[in-house]
Amino acid sequence: MKTILYIVCLVSVLCACGSGKPHDVVQADSMPSIFPDYTDVTIPAGIAPLDFNFADETIDCMDVTVRGSKGGEMHVNGEWAEFDEDEWKELTLQNKGGDLMLTVCTRKNGQWTQWRDFSIHVSQYPLDDYGLTYRRIAPGYEVGGDIGIYERDLHSFEEKPLLLETALPGRCFNCHTPNRGNPSQLTLQIRGSGGGTMIQKDGLQQWLDTKTDSTKAAGSYAYWHPSGRYCAYAANAVHQGFFTGAADRMEAYHSFSNIIVLDTKTNELLLTPLLQTADQEIFPAFSHDGKWLYYSTSKTCRLPAEYEKVRCSICRIPFDANSAAFGTVADTLVSADSIGKSATLVRPSYDGRWLMYTISARSNFPVCQKDADLWIMDLKTGESRSMDEVNSAATESYHNWSSNSRWFVFSSKRTDGMYTQLFISSVDDEGRATKPFMLPQRNPRKYYRELFQAYNVPDFTKVPVDFDVREAQRQVFSGERKKVKIK
Repeated sequence: MKTILYIVCLVSVLCACGSGKPHDVVQADSMPSIFPDYTDVTIPAGIAPLDFNFADETIDCMDVTVRGSKGGEMHVNGEWAEFDEDEWKELTLQNKGGDLMLTVCTRKNGQWTQWRDFSIHVSQYPLDDYGLTYRRIAPGYEVGGDIGIYERDLHSFEEKPLLLETALPGRCFNCHTPNRGNPSQLTLQIRGSGGGTMIQKDGLQQWLDTKTDSTKAAGSYAYWHPSGRYCAYAANAVHQGFFTGAADRMEAYHSFSNIIVLDTKTNELLLTPLLQTADQEIFPAFSHDGKWLYYSTSKTCRLPAEYEKVRCSICRIPFDANSAAFGTVADTLVSADSIGKSATLVRPSYDGRWLMYTISARSNFPVCQKDADLWIMDLKTGESRSMDEVNSAATESYHNWSSNSRWFVFSSKRTDGMYTQLFISSVDDEGRATKPFMLPQRNPRKYYRELFQAYNVPDFTKVPVDFDVREAQRQVFSGERKKVKIK
């Protein structure tokens, strides 16, 4: 039986694509239209193969040859460009700092066409992190549902779930945050019934109730202090509003938001009047050395009626980890009044050079804004600019840095306007970014067509995450939470 199945499969492949190289080829004076668009992208050596499909689905065969500028060659022939992982990895490592030149031929109605060659650049900058973590969720409007937190090996196609909704039925969980890519220090939040904040250090889970009489809500939108002792959160309430008869689908907004800092050693909250105002303070992020706490802040307005008035400035206040004390004056780095737009989601690079954030016309929830773009600030000069080399006409929002601050991942809706997908780019010494590439998948067109989920909150992880889902399940359903105190 196995022999018969093998023969059937072999015949199917041969009938679909035939054997041998293209012949009687017609030369086309245009680039091949492929999905994802990997033409002229820059990748790290050792990344998973950049499989791709041809845009014209009526072709019956694709033939691709890859040649390295520093040597090496590989060849594939089939319904799509499917590269062997080991061969691809060896070829990219051999051509680090060089280029891969791809020759694409397609066959349609028996006629072969050769398209103009294109290059993939192999960066001199390594990406040594193991992979990415992210949440996958349907782009709907329910709380809970078929959601999950996953990790993906960037050097292969291996993906595994860390926490699924099947383990915590009816719960919504998110804001999973490692400390600068180090998953041995990890936090995540569960909303709703049985909610709580998890702090995991070296495999030991601690579940807390971070709401107190002095704070309005539990923590979310977390960010670790580099010491690993402190973790900043936004205490807020998020709501949804829906448009009718308009191109926009929905608007997300926060009815209130303040920032708290948790001392994970003592389970005490550190508060300052500067972060507990009637305005909304949101999206905290510690500087690379932990001496500053960045955040966004917007002025009070009536929500949801005045949703168009929500515009955030980017500020920072000093923080002394030794005395667990905040400074008394906040600096404004990007003024909403000056730019007439909203600046959110501050992410400092871990080498202290750059500050990446999003700009949109309004809102402190940029993933719902079509015009949300990535911006970058040079912390040496204070100069900012739009990252036009990575932005698109659709939403660019959530972003995070690799551990060496040479690469960043972000989410974008550029493929269809609804589903956020993950893209990766690198920055040089001048802060210029390379053309981003979509997270590689096997047979990407089939994969993304069948995945009715959006990617959410991506971040790099240096090593595989050690997470005991059974312990998390036990803790969540036990209802036991350690209460935090105000310091």
